[in-house]
Amino acid sequence: MDRNPSPPPEGDDETAEEADAIGETVYSKHWLFSTLTRLIQMVTEHESHQGDSLEELSEEQENELCKVWDMAMDKDVAGFLQEFKAPDILLGVITKSHSPRLTEICVGILGNMACFHETCVSLSQNADLGAVLLLLLGDNDPPTLLETCRLLLTCVSQPDVAPLWLERIQQQTATCSNLCFIMRSSTNVELLMKVGELVDKLLDEDEELMKSWLSRLPSESHQDKNTHQDITVSLLEAAVQIRKEGPEALEAYMHALQLLTTVDEGLQHLVSDGGSGMPLWTFVCEVVCEDLCQPDDPPLILQEQKALLAPALALLSALHTSLQIDISLSLVGSLLRILYFYAENQRNCWDRVSEQRQTGENRRDEAERDIQTQAVVEIAGELLSAVLTCMPRDAVSDLMKDDHLTDKIWVAALKNLLPEYITAPELLYLLSTAAQWKFPLTLSTSTISKPFWSCWPRIDC
Repeated sequence: MDRNPSPPPEGDDETAEEADAIGETVYSKHWLFSTLTRLIQMVTEHESHQGDSLEELSEEQENELCKVWDMAMDKDVAGFLQEFKAPDILLGVITKSHSPRLTEICVGILGNMACFHETCVSLSQNADLGAVLLLLLGDNDPPTLLETCRLLLTCVSQPDVAPLWLERIQQQTATCSNLCFIMRSSTNVELLMKVGELVDKLLDEDEELMKSWLSRLPSESHQDKNTHQDITVSLLEAAVQIRKEGPEALEAYMHALQLLTTVDEGLQHLVSDGGSGMPLWTFVCEVVCEDLCQPDDPPLILQEQKALLAPALALLSALHTSLQIDISLSLVGSLLRILYFYAENQRNCWDRVSEQRQTGENRRDEAERDIQTQAVVEIAGELLSAVLTCMPRDAVSDLMKDDHLTDKIWVAALKNLLPEYITAPELLYLLSTAAQWKFPLTLSTSTISKPFWSCWPRIDC
């Protein structure tokens, strides 16, 4: 007697779905297998039938691969792709592809996988993949370059594998020229920002790499002079290009340029005849005077902009010492304002601490000077001390007319200049000159904190 087949046991569908799921996600192993298999078949068939690499993706193919790209941001999916040998598959596709979009997606998938430590280590140990990625820096497709730089930056930022990548970059001499070419020729702001971050990280991680890039600068008689790129000029040109995007966009470039001044080779190149020292000085002065800590800004802006101010002022200090450049009144005004903002922030901070003590709260750490802000204040003090004691009266008058120098700003400057940056005779000169400037000042131990005055005899004026 015929009968209908028995229904499947309850829970079989759920069990099958769980077995097909990747880790704790709802993503399907079967779908991912199928997508990668179709990718291999697509590239192989196109190459065998037409004798050329794939140049265009269909909308359906692009959508499926973009889903894999998004999925690779999940740790379980990234681990599964690694286990499935997806990096080798993607590497093969990249080497055969003539489709910029396909190459971008493949590198993007690898970039998402590299966000996780284990997969990053595994990817970094693939020598063939490392070689191809460095060669991709010579590509002419901005989206591909962006994803390549993102992947390289992610890997170099991992301490376990950074030495491996730095060694490869050192050996691949075209890397510096390719990065410089991007900085000098691209108008893609997102790409320029990512390249700046990558170059800054490389210079910060490996001083020998920085020296080697500087030592490869061409001479006037160098036969490869037209194709060789100057790292200092390239960084400056890119910084000028992205300045209009806002101060935050400049941080990586300003720090990278400042790093060049920390080695003799970099500073000598900047200040040499035909070097970019003077254009760099002009550019950094414009940034400091026109973009940062403006007169109508609140003092707290100093905390927001300290990451850019610190390398910018360090650059100016190094160039001023080497080039003996005159400091403009605009720069003097900005430096005075920085010290004033700092003094106001410190005063407000201590007021908050006092209130918290009265209410039973103890948060002294809010009043502590962070390293970056302290560096800004110290360098501003050094630069100011070089000009204040020899500033002519008409220059001071101009500062006062433009409200760059008021009694409050003057007192704040003295608080930070004493006793490290001004000697006793210079102090007496400034105090006597202040009277000639007709400041309503009463400088005493009640005006300037005791630690500063402990080194000096009491002076009231």
